[in-house]
Amino acid sequence: MNFLQVTTGGDPEMVIDSVKTISVLDLLFKGGWVMIPLFLLAFVAIYIFFERMLTIKAASKIPVHFTEQIRERVLGGDINGARLLCSENESPIARMIEKGLSRIGNPLKNIEVSIENVGKIEIYRLEKNLSLLATISGVAPMIGFLGTVTGMIQAFIAIAQEEGSVSPKLLSSGIYEAMITTAVGLFVGLLSYLGYNY
Repeated sequence: MNFLQVTTGGDPEMVIDSVKTISVLDLLFKGGWVMIPLFLLAFVAIYIFFERMLTIKAASKIPVHFTEQIRERVLGGDINGARLLCSENESPIARMIEKGLSRIGNPLKNIEVSIENVGKIEIYRLEKNLSLLATISGVAPMIGFLGTVTGMIQAFIAIAQEEGSVSPKLLSSGIYEAMITTAVGLFVGLLSYLGYNY
């Protein structure tokens, strides 16, 4: 016999009535207005993560024998053919090689610098919006804490307006509703942080 059965006189039906189940959706709606920006941040974070992951995956694909074909054409003296092959490929590596090929005849240092500059531009393109993902990982928990503080203020206002003895139900419901926003904020922040580092 468990604690609830002892406190309710051992009647199993009273045990079932005394334990109310709350669905996750109902729990989330009890978080109040703060849940709206948290849901928006979660949506933005998930979108940026998958969009960047697909972009980086596509950028890392190089056609089979691409570098061998470039090398053969350069060694054969067909620089224009090598550049044409690079222009037909949309990968960052192809654009870097094309920039290097366009500088053939210049000192080696100039060629290296031009390739490095293109490489920096390509990295900037690949990292687009990742700073926003990092920002969400820091902002979401703070918004969650804000929701908790405002929820606690409302709970204490309700307690202050209650005449006579304050019921534990009133106190606990106000507190757990306030804590929901912190939990969701931490969850969104954790997802964003993991997505950013991945």
